[in-house]
Amino acid sequence: MLRLGRIPWINCYPVYAAIDRGLVPAEAELITGTAADLNDLLAAGELDVSVVSAVEYARNAAAYHLLPDLAITSDGPVHSVVLFSRRPVHELDGATVLRTSSSRTSVLLLELLCRHRFRVRPKFATVRAESSDLTALRGFPHEAVLVIGDAALMLASEGRYPYVVDLGTAWKDWTGLPFVFAVWAARREADHRAVQTIHQALLSSREWGLAHLDDLADAASANTGISRAVCREYLGDLDYALSYRHLAGLTDFFRRLAQDGAVPDGSLSFITAA
Repeated sequence: MLRLGRIPWINCYPVYAAIDRGLVPAEAELITGTAADLNDLLAAGELDVSVVSAVEYARNAAAYHLLPDLAITSDGPVHSVVLFSRRPVHELDGATVLRTSSSRTSVLLLELLCRHRFRVRPKFATVRAESSDLTALRGFPHEAVLVIGDAALMLASEGRYPYVVDLGTAWKDWTGLPFVFAVWAARREADHRAVQTIHQALLSSREWGLAHLDDLADAASANTGISRAVCREYLGDLDYALSYRHLAGLTDFFRRLAQDGAVPDGSLSFITAA
């Protein structure tokens, strides 16, 4: 039985909901963790298939197969990858900016935007920024903080920071392309037929999930305390496909990272691998 990684946040509900409900069979052991946890587990061979940060795929592309037509993307606002700031972003040069330890893609996207779009060089510090950590963040001296996932939706509802930068929107304004935050990847040594079966189960579960976003918004609100309206808008703005346009956005992101030395140049050659 394959070991399948999953993130417990709302953004994965549409892909896993039908599997969780027993509506789509999946012959796999489900292992739950943050994006950073799953990145490390897949790299270590402790998972066979998983949703992972786009950057994790870029850094280890030679070891993975990229599963076709399955990703977490946005073509504009993503709502759950947000820089919350006490001052306008263009005034953050030299300021202390906290960044979540839960995602590598979002951290590198923020660094790219700061360096090449906002033209600032903050002093970055990495902290835990899960939902349970939001109160503790008040104790860290900072001018801005990058928060992702359900925690970002929660913090946005508090109105604690006067300036809010949605990184999905910032990327779209900069490049005109959608942004791919996460992909599903399989280790190359995993049983090919079993991986295909799990891939089809994930696609079937996604089909059910996208047809039941109202139900998923109800469940998300009940599980997190985030308003149903926010959950429904969030799920409606996310895209779970990996089309040629998404791949163009992913390629552009990897190209920019490679130019800055953040990922190997060779990762681009694996971007359409299946």
